[in-house]
Amino acid sequence: MATERSSTKAALKQTLLSLSVSLSYYCIGLVRGYSAPAVPSMQDTVPELLPTKNIASWVSSIPPFGAFFGSLVAFPLMHRIGRKYTVLIASPLWATSWVLVATATDWHVLFAARMMMGFAAGLSLPAAQVYVTECSDPKIRGVIGSLPALAMSFGILVMYVMGKFFEWRQLAWICCGMSCCLFLAVACFPQSPVWLNTRKRYEKAHTSAKWLHLEGFSFDPKAAIGQGVMSASAKTQDQEHGHPLAVPPKPYSREALLRREILIPLGIGLTLLSIQQMSGIDAVIFFTVEIFRAAGTSLDSHLATIIVGTVQVLSNLSALFVVDRCGRKPLLILSGVIMCLAMASMGVAFHLNSAGNTDFGYLPVASLIVFMIGFSIGFGSIPFLLMGELFPTAQRSLLSSLAGSFNLAMMFTVIKTYHPLEELITTSGTFLMYSVLCALGVVFVITCVPETKGRELESIQKLFERKPKTPTDVERSGKRGHDNPAITVADERDDTRL
Repeated sequence: MATERSSTKAALKQTLLSLSVSLSYYCIGLVRGYSAPAVPSMQDTVPELLPTKNIASWVSSIPPFGAFFGSLVAFPLMHRIGRKYTVLIASPLWATSWVLVATATDWHVLFAARMMMGFAAGLSLPAAQVYVTECSDPKIRGVIGSLPALAMSFGILVMYVMGKFFEWRQLAWICCGMSCCLFLAVACFPQSPVWLNTRKRYEKAHTSAKWLHLEGFSFDPKAAIGQGVMSASAKTQDQEHGHPLAVPPKPYSREALLRREILIPLGIGLTLLSIQQMSGIDAVIFFTVEIFRAAGTSLDSHLATIIVGTVQVLSNLSALFVVDRCGRKPLLILSGVIMCLAMASMGVAFHLNSAGNTDFGYLPVASLIVFMIGFSIGFGSIPFLLMGELFPTAQRSLLSSLAGSFNLAMMFTVIKTYHPLEELITTSGTFLMYSVLCALGVVFVITCVPETKGRELESIQKLFERKPKTPTDVERSGKRGHDNPAITVADERDDTRL
């Protein structure tokens, strides 16, 4: 009975922390969704504020560029002051930028404000996800770790809906209020116990882990997470072979960062984030109204946008209940297959429309609804969740920062290349290209991505370590070497590398 109560308290506290921190992703969703209703509103009410189409385009798409730099700055902040305070710093930056937007009388101010809110988004993107992952138990980490992505899609939908009732200045003031709520919500929660451990604040780490009721958390100074980069098995093997015990390199030294335990998870993370963006998701989010108008659908474009946004939120919500049951890998595969088929359907819809066939007016809407379902159940949230699971604790701040910057750079690239691709290979060709990239993503997930469902963070890191040779392997090497001395020399070199 006591165990059940403790488990309930743990789930409640960890969920409350995740919901509060996820407000930062909600604020990112507001930033991403703002230009869709706000730019037309500006052009209708204050046309001189956006004098050219090119300026309007830059004001819409500049936040990912600012977020690229914000994500780079997130690394030293996450390392020095922790995940919690990195998220908190974003709050006043957002509040300031929204005030500048609400009071802007010149497009230069709008440009600077949108750049600043993108910078704040870059700070929050890696910090919030890592914070949530490090403060949750493996049994519920999939559900809790998916809440930020749900919050982001909900923020986009809220902005789409509010855009039908409020003009651009009112929207900015509402967003400013949400930024202040973020600060108040996160300030009352403890720091990440994992980060406290890496900073050798063992007493505070113990207190934080105890408050969160984290199961199996190690706060023993002698076994502090992430302090060493050499596995115990490798050290034991060195001693058995008579090699001097190696001194572990510093976490951010060249020797530490060029190990397979770092490079393989980083490669997996960057590739998943690339697939996420090259699926065309942000081209869809930023240009939904335009896409529906170009497709010649008979449904009102603004209503279609809200429908697509609603489907994304509901799909993200549904994903919460299956991510810890089905696992990360099966959902990524299913997600990629659905996105591939949906983008192919969009390509067919535009091809038919260009050929003068308008009998499939609802095909673009249906295709994007299916695409959003596919994206939301897998690639919408799991790459961010894996970013907190796969990266080693000692280097998690740096790797999450790099991955976040890369993701945002890819986002900016996809948004800015959408229209040039339309002109170069047609709209139909653009969506078919996205379909092919989704198919390649499925192949990558099948062949390269490990399953992390229910695993402790430390055990996940061991998946990428070079496996030490067993005594049986050593005996076999000796027997082969007796017959062939060259093999013995090669095996000894391998032992030295281990």
